Amino acid sequence: MSDADSTPDADGTSDADPVVKRASEVTYEEVDAAEGMSKGVLLDDSDGAPNFAVRRFVLEPGASVPKHTNEVEHEQYVLSGRYTVGIEGEEYEVAAGDSLLIPSGAVHWYRNDAEEEGSFLCAVPNGDDSIELVEE
Repeated sequence: MSDADSTPDADGTSDADPVVKRASEVTYEEVDAAEGMSKGVLLDDSDGAPNFAVRRFVLEPGASVPKHTNEVEHEQYVLSGRYTVGIEGEEYEVAAGDSLLIPSGAVHWYRNDAEEEGSFLCAVPNGDDSIELVEE
């Protein structure tokens, strides 16, 4: 489906088709720049989602993700566990039920010092979401 196929009509609806993607269809892969973090793409433009990608990340106990920036904003919802997120020099302890907005270009990182995994949903606009590591 092309972007033109999912453009909202005058009444605000789009002609995107509904999608139900089963958990068994989601493949998790290790995140290259992060030790102990994996990512599964729940929905994105390849599934016909016209505007946003929804991803699930898992932080294993002891996982750390170095300081980095992304080209697009990130809206996140913590599903499980407790872990630390650094955003623009501030540290935040987050737990299941917490929500975060990480603006585009913001320097951020993650660390899971707990003995249980942490996981979160992350919604981003479709398109390039390149990661730029920040030198310390």
